[in-house]
Amino acid sequence: MDRQDEIEGLAILIRDLRKHKKVTLADLAKKIGRSVGFLSQVERGLSQPTVADLTAIGEALQTPTTYFYSVSMPRALPWVTRPGERRTLYYGGGITDVLVSPSMSSGFSMLESRLDPGATSGERPVDDSDEQGGFVLEGELTIWLDDDEPVTLRPNDSFQLPARRRFRYANLTEEPARVLWVFT
Repeated sequence: MDRQDEIEGLAILIRDLRKHKKVTLADLAKKIGRSVGFLSQVERGLSQPTVADLTAIGEALQTPTTYFYSVSMPRALPWVTRPGERRTLYYGGGITDVLVSPSMSSGFSMLESRLDPGATSGERPVDDSDEQGGFVLEGELTIWLDDDEPVTLRPNDSFQLPARRRFRYANLTEEPARVLWVFT
């Protein structure tokens, strides 16, 4: 799939899930603190949600964020994924997540996050019900946990965030960054 196909696929997943849960666009917008117009554009593939937006949408619809990676690609071995078989989400804010796990039904999932220079998870903090951690492969990642001072991580640094802790993250440099994330 190309980038536009992935964006449109995410738009369809969000719209179909919202309708299946019998939640109006206005109700969902209110729950996540965004405008109806913004959500309408997301559901039509015209705007991309930030990481914080998509996490909030999942929480509001009582669905784990991993649901949005659920489009399966054909694989020769069910326990192996190769680059052409992976699902990709393109977020607003300059972040691209690639699902590197072969399955979403195991005890954990892995994502490779690619952060453009200046990329951010969004102005609002992410409030995820999953425990997660990561390993910085390239570049720098700055994380704000709750209201604490930001922490900047560099290649080979790792982190582990408890479930239900509010955080934001960004690449504050002029170089791209890559992070391997692990979610429970």
